[in-house]
Amino acid sequence: MKVLLINGSPHKSGAVYTALHEMEKVFAKEGIETEMIQVGHLSVRSCVACKSCYATGKCAIDDIVNEVTKKLEEADGMVVGSPVYFAAANPALSAFLTRLFYSSHADKRMKVGAAIVCARRGGTTAAFDELNKFFTISGMPVASGQYWNGIHGNNAEEAAQDGEGLQMMRTLASNMVFLMKSIALGKEKYGLPETEPRVRTNFIR
Repeated sequence: MKVLLINGSPHKSGAVYTALHEMEKVFAKEGIETEMIQVGHLSVRSCVACKSCYATGKCAIDDIVNEVTKKLEEADGMVVGSPVYFAAANPALSAFLTRLFYSSHADKRMKVGAAIVCARRGGTTAAFDELNKFFTISGMPVASGQYWNGIHGNNAEEAAQDGEGLQMMRTLASNMVFLMKSIALGKEKYGLPETEPRVRTNFIR
């Protein structure tokens, strides 16, 4: 099994990394392969609504989004970590996720998603909610922990002092492992749920 760890911070080894690495240690102990992907430092363009992905299944802006699309298709889970800016996720990360989830036609159902956020003080729950919406619109079960998944600190050193935050990361990782393994057994015995033809209702006619 494999989990993608998306670091949405511009700081490669900052507080968000500290949280992701705490999860990474649990995954390694449980035999889960991980790949850390640094996104937050990139100049990621947002979606331009060209809709070419309808035909190609990939984004017309050929950058890290298309690279990660292939990795997500093969992964069993995904953890997205972001610093909090004005009670929201890093805009570069939001642009990345918007294009990743919109342009890819791969079936994401039952891939386990988890979001973590980092702030000096406040705004974590708003950013946390923002990130989880990418999973829930895609049929991805959302792993939960013992609180809303956040860690506090201005840098890696401060985040490493947040004992409760670090425990949240370990609990989240353990729950995510259990969920991925349970889903794998369920898929083996029952397969994926049947899907109905998509109904799209427009409010303006």
